Amino acid sequence: METFENLVRAEFAPKTTYLNTASNSLLPARTVAALQDAVRLRAQGRPLDSLYADVEACRAAYARLAGVPVERVAAGATVALHTSLIAASLPPGAEVLTAEDDFTSVLNPFHTRGDLKVRAVPLERIADSVRPGTALVAVSAAQSADGRIADLPALREAARAHGARTYVDFSQTAGWLPMEADAFDYSASITYKWLLGPHGAAFLVVPEDLGDLPPVQASWAAGEDPWASCYGPVAELAHSARRFDSSPALFTYAGLRASLELIEELGVDAVRAHDLALADRFRAGLAALGHEPVPVPAPGSAIVSVPGLGRLQPELSASGIEVSNRAGNLRASFHLYNTAADVDRLLEALPG
Repeated sequence: METFENLVRAEFAPKTTYLNTASNSLLPARTVAALQDAVRLRAQGRPLDSLYADVEACRAAYARLAGVPVERVAAGATVALHTSLIAASLPPGAEVLTAEDDFTSVLNPFHTRGDLKVRAVPLERIADSVRPGTALVAVSAAQSADGRIADLPALREAARAHGARTYVDFSQTAGWLPMEADAFDYSASITYKWLLGPHGAAFLVVPEDLGDLPPVQASWAAGEDPWASCYGPVAELAHSARRFDSSPALFTYAGLRASLELIEELGVDAVRAHDLALADRFRAGLAALGHEPVPVPAPGSAIVSVPGLGRLQPELSASGIEVSNRAGNLRASFHLYNTAADVDRLLEALPG
């Protein structure tokens, strides 16, 4: 029987101490092979039917990870595109409650509407800030900048109490923290971070009633019968969330299928335990060096942000340690291919 360690070591052989999954992940070996096969298929002029099948396999895998029926999952390219659909569904003057300095893709489409009331509050106060008249609460499950975790159960209950819809971006948690997307009206995630995929794919989960979203970007891919929807207006939109699909980047989905298979083989719970153990080791090491990371409430985060040390990023990169500089903070993120030795190498490179 394959163990977690054996599966991971067979897929990854990084040439650096790579602690930057919050920016983008390493690609598994199986994903690289799938990408090469997809490119070869097209180069040889062979039918691409298998690549379109990859899109549907990815949609189904994401639905399983999100805990929702596949009919509620739309496939696109970016979270910003999915956010734009939700923004387009709101009436003029609607209030959107957001977290201060959340990731731009979760926020900007609401601001660019120009006729919505967008209110930003500190992440820790977002549940308490839902009020009568709030139409939508939009927030990332984990903050990209520093890894802080939103209190999603409290947010869900506050939104229900006031009749507000909810929109959660799982981009920084999908793959290491259970999504439970069925608890929210809308949710989205890109796939090139913790889900180990190539760039160019993102998923949107909508309610069973499709959430009154206008399919303003609908192309042939959004038709109930896509291949009969290539010319003239689409006669019949898909009866499922597929009506919100955009034309797929086929190579990306070919690789992503392999990546999602690996996540499912390993299991999100096992990945979470591995990632959080490394993050906790790093936090303990920081304390021994006299550094205090940004506080993260339970259940903990695989992303650790250290104020004042972001300036070290170029020096660390030159020494083969990949982290991020976010607003002056050193951001390290720990995923399944990382080891205790990776954590210790970063700690040894930091000032005490």
